[in-house]
Amino acid sequence: MPLREHTKYSHSLLLLALVLLLGCGFLATSLVSYQASLKSIRSSIVNTELPLTSDNVYSEIQKDLVRPILISSMMSRDTFVRDWVMKGEKDVEQITRYLREIQQHYGAFTSFFISDRTLTYYQTKGVLKKVNREEPRDIWYFRVREMKEPYEINVDVDLANQDQLTFFINYKVFDYDGKFLGATGVGLTVDAVIKLIDEYQRRYDRSVYFVDTNGRIVLTGTAGGPMGAKVGQKLAEVPGLEALQARLGRPQTGKFEYQEQGRGHFLNVRYIPELDWYLFVDKHEGGLLSGIRNTLYLNLLICLLITIVVLVLVSRLVRRYQQRISALATTDSLTGLPNRRGFELLAGQALQEARRDRRPLVALLLDLDHFKLLNDTYGHQAGDLVLQGFAQNLRDSLRQSDIICRWGGEEFIILLKDTGNSTAHQLAEKVLGEVASKRYPFRGVNLQITSSIGLAEMHPDDSLDSLIARADRGLYRAKQSGRNCVCVEPSGHADVQ
Repeated sequence: MPLREHTKYSHSLLLLALVLLLGCGFLATSLVSYQASLKSIRSSIVNTELPLTSDNVYSEIQKDLVRPILISSMMSRDTFVRDWVMKGEKDVEQITRYLREIQQHYGAFTSFFISDRTLTYYQTKGVLKKVNREEPRDIWYFRVREMKEPYEINVDVDLANQDQLTFFINYKVFDYDGKFLGATGVGLTVDAVIKLIDEYQRRYDRSVYFVDTNGRIVLTGTAGGPMGAKVGQKLAEVPGLEALQARLGRPQTGKFEYQEQGRGHFLNVRYIPELDWYLFVDKHEGGLLSGIRNTLYLNLLICLLITIVVLVLVSRLVRRYQQRISALATTDSLTGLPNRRGFELLAGQALQEARRDRRPLVALLLDLDHFKLLNDTYGHQAGDLVLQGFAQNLRDSLRQSDIICRWGGEEFIILLKDTGNSTAHQLAEKVLGEVASKRYPFRGVNLQITSSIGLAEMHPDDSLDSLIARADRGLYRAKQSGRNCVCVEPSGHADVQ
């Protein structure tokens, strides 16, 4: 594999390894951090947030829903109500005023009392009507009279208030000997109760609904229960909650998780003995986890940007390092000129261009005369100084397009582009004159040196080696001819100048 291709291949492998290393490291770190945050948030939701929300909602319920139950219970045990019934219900204004006081003082939507003896329906405006077993609207009263429980919570229309749907708490009233006297209680509009639930959901950012001990949804907010379930539906009909149906047979509180359409839900269930219902506080993980997911995506984006920046920097550093290594491999460290290897790269391209464009190309091979004697007399430092000065003289005398190289030791080679024999010979003579007139100060001595030059023009059938070989023959003849001269080496016979 050529050196340049091998260098590019190694460069690509290095960048690929860095991409994999940085990418895997950043990805692993981000995912571990994400999973840790996910676990922490889920634990916080299940063990802290949902139970705390459930407690808060329960406190609100005690104030907003349980309170009417307590009011109804108080009314059923009020001695005034029992004494008034047992004395024959003589003054209707008394019970009316009593019911009105209850309604106004406790902020109930309605308050009522139905006497079992006279079947009279009393409310805040007086006598409403007589209840009748045959009347469908009155069936609830006869159901209450026959039930074993002391009270019920019932949703029904309120005849006294334009048939508005009302959340009634119907409580049995007994005399001092336990004889049934009637039913009393208060009511809240269903809309008001639904608004309370909506307020709970808005305030705590949770889904709140109520389920009875039979697993039937009995109260929800405006938008319905889980996945839009309506009042009256059973949990068994709600996707993901089927398993809870069998677990509500006895009062219990617990934490649950379930899946719905690929979305995880956290659920806290609390039994409310005052209502004989379960309070469900439900939160899906989407909204809670979107924040850390966004953080994960942001981390990955930052990691990608950092990886790109690191790769760009490393690529530049590697390229610069490779260029430096390449320069060191193709440049003579003493003179700063291309060395033989560098010359071969430049000369090969120059030969191709000369052949393609049919332009002349001349090679000059130069050698410093008696350089060994200079080194032996003044030392290698002096020799190095002369070589450096000679190289600079060549740069100053020639064009930028010409190729100058230190061929080895005290030998130099020059390729003159677009230059014929005659012009090349003139340039070579100019170089000889400038070198001979140049002085190189060294430790109080002005060193002087001359040069011999062999010249050869490229012919159509020349290779780089054959061209340099002919220039070398010319240099040899120049040395044999007394040095400090230029010899042109033609294709046939030698010509000494």
